[in-house]
Amino acid sequence: MNKLNHVAFIMDGNGRWGRKKGKGRNFGHLKGVETVKKIVKSSISLKIPIITFYVFSSENWKRPKKEKFFLFRLIKNYFTREIQNIIKQDIKINIIGEIDNLLPDIKSVLKKTSVLTNKNKKIIVNLAVNYGSKTEILNAFKKIKKRITLKKFEKNLYTKNMPNPDILIRTGGHQRLSNFMLWQLAYTELFFLNKLWPDFNSSDLIKVINKYKKTKRNFGAI
Repeated sequence: MNKLNHVAFIMDGNGRWGRKKGKGRNFGHLKGVETVKKIVKSSISLKIPIITFYVFSSENWKRPKKEKFFLFRLIKNYFTREIQNIIKQDIKINIIGEIDNLLPDIKSVLKKTSVLTNKNKKIIVNLAVNYGSKTEILNAFKKIKKRITLKKFEKNLYTKNMPNPDILIRTGGHQRLSNFMLWQLAYTELFFLNKLWPDFNSSDLIKVINKYKKTKRNFGAI
């Protein structure tokens, strides 16, 4: 049976879900946060050590200004309001991405959340914010001053000291990686679901995990 250390999520379909309900894209993003909370809770119950959510990509800056403003206010307000509950649940929040390029108040909240939860041990929740895998890979190369080795390179990724994802789940019906963890997903089992993210639930997660456990993983061997 395959051991499960790390599950990554591309949370696609929030905006489409909101429009489908006749309440707009931002309503979908709001509901998407509720799904994240449920999946974190389920992951703790399932004893998954690490989960990673693709929150905002470096390409998402192309979206309408109002939607970007709403997304970052949503992030800021959530962590301002919920930080004590997160600490009580022993959840460690780790931010990956180019957050230094964000507005000062958003950057401050994210860094504060990371610091305040740094010693928590029940689960690590990586949030990829202003994240682009190609930039991550390029930055890792820039940090290596001497001869490049695989080991040195991986120590300079955002996910250093973490196992690569065993599973990637992408909701929303699209079958692409969208510049997400391109290096880390080399041998990850990929699951593409037609469900939009706000409709994704614990039962869906368990079904994927059960399929994963039955998968033969060769990593290039026979």
